[in-house]
Amino acid sequence: MRVLVTGGNRYIGLDLVFELARRGHAVTVVNSHEAPLPEGARRLHADRTQAGALAAALAPYRDAFDAVFDHTAYRPDDMAPLIELFAGRVRHYVFTSSQAVYRRSYVQPLRETSRRHAPDSPDPRLAYGVGKVQCEDRLLGLWQSEKLPVTILRVGHTLGPRSPAATRDPALFARIEAGRPVLIPGEGFAALSLVHTLDVARLMAALLGNERVKGEAYNVSGAEVTSIVGVVHLVARAMGMSARVVEVPMEIARRARPPLLHWGESLNGTAILSIEKALADIDWTPQFGIEDGYRDSYDWFVREGRGRYEFDFSQDDALLAQLGTAHAGAR
Repeated sequence: MRVLVTGGNRYIGLDLVFELARRGHAVTVVNSHEAPLPEGARRLHADRTQAGALAAALAPYRDAFDAVFDHTAYRPDDMAPLIELFAGRVRHYVFTSSQAVYRRSYVQPLRETSRRHAPDSPDPRLAYGVGKVQCEDRLLGLWQSEKLPVTILRVGHTLGPRSPAATRDPALFARIEAGRPVLIPGEGFAALSLVHTLDVARLMAALLGNERVKGEAYNVSGAEVTSIVGVVHLVARAMGMSARVVEVPMEIARRARPPLLHWGESLNGTAILSIEKALADIDWTPQFGIEDGYRDSYDWFVREGRGRYEFDFSQDDALLAQLGTAHAGAR
């Protein structure tokens, strides 16, 4: 197939581009930053945050693609140029959403039918998830009214090389390498799901040619679940090291800015994604467990990633001083 990918220059998007090329698809990326691409892939330059840029770059190609992977849209307005250009022309439109669309729930695991945030929620803390809800609603509305062949992917917490957020894998690697303690809210018993970016890319590529997935939403996560404190120790094991964990009382941890850890579950409680629907409908299973996923990510960090990030541990030091040795529950 002839496939367009928005983004495609780092993290999941770059893994997707290489996976699509490996499967024999003709790949075009549209983005604002260059990255090494597979042989034969085409790059179009556009910064979709600039009004009119995406439409101008893609207008000459409106009949050039069979499928679109919209990987970098966060609000319905972000999608508008692609919908206008390609609705009625492409055979598949795949939208990257997020587990952030889901409300907190006492019932686990979260399924595709679980409650999402209200699309008109004004809470600024929910802005990212609410924006994704609005995108989902727009696309599913077009599926109902115009049969836009859309598939929505609610991607869970990711791990893997080239993280755009230092607060994911890199900050844990840096702390553990330096022998620094890893501060966690409370005892870290809340559980979460994690997925390697290569497993996300493999699922995305497996959608093409699958009619069953059109008009559907899918959770995308790994098969394993662990706790917050379990993540820290699994990362250390993947590095061939050990981690020293310091428990920060929850009332103190909730006031920390930035948050002590990347995952909201550390403050808000367990959130586990069910992937039963994806396993049933898509020719895909996750290949990475949590520990071997972090091992792959750490290998990249050692090889070429360490110098890409800057770390500021002054907040850690201030909290450790505030807690004092009598209250710093290290283990």
